[in-house]
Amino acid sequence: MSDEAALLRILDLEEAQGSILARHSLRDVTIPPWLSDSLATLFGGPTTPEDAVRQIIRSVRADGDAALIDWAARIDGVTLDAVAVPQDDIQRAVDAVPDEVWDALMLAAERIGEFHRKQPVHGWIDATPEGSLGQLVRPVDSVGVYVAGGTAPLPSSLLMSVIPAQVAGVKEIVVCTPPGRPDGRVPDVILAAAAVCGITRIYRAGGAQAIAAMAYGTESVPRVAKIVGPGNLFTTLAKQQVFGDVGIDGLPGPTETMVIADADADPALAAADLLAQAEHDVLASAILVTPSRDLAERVAVEVGKRIEDLSRSEIIAQAMVNRSGAVIVRDLPQAFEVANEYAAEHLCLLVKEPWQWIGQIRNAGGIFLGETSFEVLGDYVAGPSHVMPTGGTARYASPLNVLDFVKITSVIGLDAAAAQSLSETAAVLARAEALTAHAAAAEARIRRAY
Repeated sequence: MSDEAALLRILDLEEAQGSILARHSLRDVTIPPWLSDSLATLFGGPTTPEDAVRQIIRSVRADGDAALIDWAARIDGVTLDAVAVPQDDIQRAVDAVPDEVWDALMLAAERIGEFHRKQPVHGWIDATPEGSLGQLVRPVDSVGVYVAGGTAPLPSSLLMSVIPAQVAGVKEIVVCTPPGRPDGRVPDVILAAAAVCGITRIYRAGGAQAIAAMAYGTESVPRVAKIVGPGNLFTTLAKQQVFGDVGIDGLPGPTETMVIADADADPALAAADLLAQAEHDVLASAILVTPSRDLAERVAVEVGKRIEDLSRSEIIAQAMVNRSGAVIVRDLPQAFEVANEYAAEHLCLLVKEPWQWIGQIRNAGGIFLGETSFEVLGDYVAGPSHVMPTGGTARYASPLNVLDFVKITSVIGLDAAAAQSLSETAAVLARAEALTAHAAAAEARIRRAY
């Protein structure tokens, strides 16, 4: 293989199953030495990520805004005079972003809203001769949206999280995002995205401290019923630790794309899609699965050619080394077996007649059908939320959607005849469970005259 093509490893299936296709538990994450050293410096001695998060959450619960300001100084290196973003900053951001960016945010918001308004979410009451049974569907009272900053501002994540909640009818939505600029201000493009959605309650807090603030409340940040939005390892660990005191959408890990391509796929487009995914994070996964070794080699050459012209080439190179590569399979049916086992966040089909394969797919966060339905469109403007299940959780989890922001309440309204008819059975089952008070409550209805 040429030096140009060496960046994208080409593996046989068995080798890939022991490396890039292997899943890693959040509980078994290994952190690099530089992060261990950083934690030791920050916390005064050897500290695991879990312990670091636990200490941060404890401090925010105890000290509120003061803790958020302290962690902003210690972790983000910025001095804040207040946690809340001033309203003047939001309007200033709207005026500052280029018109083309504002127009793009508006179009994306329109499409995301239109898509989610089509989702069937409704309650029901079934009236029968014995009374009524049903379900009430109600929005949760409040939602906290975490918008990651990290190495790049992500206004699209704000749109993708806020708008489904608004469609569901959530009345109170707040946003936490890291102070992404040296002066402690939030990047204009994130504030502009918030303005597009009509969100005015935005707080300068990142990482575990932001999750703690939304879970338990501070002087400025209101306590919410549910927290959504992807973040880094510390954000995810914080969501794991506060779950139960507050609802969460899931525990997202590094982003991932699997591209299934046949021999006739365009190697330049396949390479472009892999590079776009690898750009997110050094732990991102960009995996090509194909029965054609020739195609894999041509894609590898294209990856090598294109990477040097990209602004985040160092991140891409590390992602390619860590969890990415090309996997050679026997045929396309085997490729889809691999895809179902891997359960990718994004599954992209660069094959002839992609629609004929959709019935073979059981596990994927999102399916992207053909070269004109590429994953980057899903990131921004296609319509579905780009907050999707990672780490193999697509085996049981779904992309963020309207149902994440509602709760179902059962309704039981049986009449006297039904109560008398069913109480004997209820009493039998209660006594089988040795719950005599349950049985007595049922038996009290059997011969009662209402």
